[in-house]
Amino acid sequence: MTATGDTARRGAWCTVLCVLLFGVFLVRGGALSTPAGGPPRPAPAAAAPDRAAPLPPSAAPLPHAVPRRVAVPSAGIDAPVAPVGLDADGWVAAPPPERAGTAGWYTGAVSPGQRGTAVVVGHVDNDAGPAVFYALGSLKPGTRVEVARADGRTAVFALYAVELFPQQGFPARSVYADGPRAEIRLITCGGAYSPRDGYTGNVVASGRLVAVR
Repeated sequence: MTATGDTARRGAWCTVLCVLLFGVFLVRGGALSTPAGGPPRPAPAAAAPDRAAPLPPSAAPLPHAVPRRVAVPSAGIDAPVAPVGLDADGWVAAPPPERAGTAGWYTGAVSPGQRGTAVVVGHVDNDAGPAVFYALGSLKPGTRVEVARADGRTAVFALYAVELFPQQGFPARSVYADGPRAEIRLITCGGAYSPRDGYTGNVVASGRLVAVR
C-alpha cells in the first residue's frame, strides 16, 4: 500500500526521526562477558570504498518480502530474522537481549532486496558473551551477505564498506539514505566500552544487491 498526502509526509518524518535516534539506541547495549580486547573493529581500509576491489554489477531490485534469515558464510553468521519497530519511548527496538542470536529487521525501512536501504540490526554481545553480530567489525569489502526471504528467494549483497561511527555525530542521514539501488546496512554496537554507558559507537556494514538465488 502506498501512502499519499499527509500520511506520506508523516511517514517520511517518522523514518527520518527514527534513523536519527537509531545510532544512539544501539550504543546502549553491551556486556562484560566478551573475549579480551572486545569485539573486532573494522580495519581502516574497510572504510574506504573508493579503494576496495570492484564489486559485481548491481542486481535488479526485488518486490517486498519479509526476511527470514541473514547469513554471512565467511564469518560464520547464520541467524533468524525477526521484525522490529519502535518501543514505547520511540526508540528502534532491537531483539531482546535473551534473543542475542536473532537479528532484527527494521520494518520502518524497505525489506532486503527492495530498492532503497534495508536495515538489519543485531546485538554484539550480552551477559553470556558474543552475540549474533559479534564478528561484524571483522568483515571486509567484497564479503557476501545472504538474506533468505519469505518469497523463497535469497537476496545476495556484497559489502562495499565496514565502518565504525561514534555515537556523537553519527551520520544517520548518509548511512540510511535511500538511492536507486537495493542496499543493506548491518548494524551493531562497537568502539570502546564502559559498564555505565555501554559501547561508544556503531559498526555499520554497507552492501548492495548483486545477485538473487
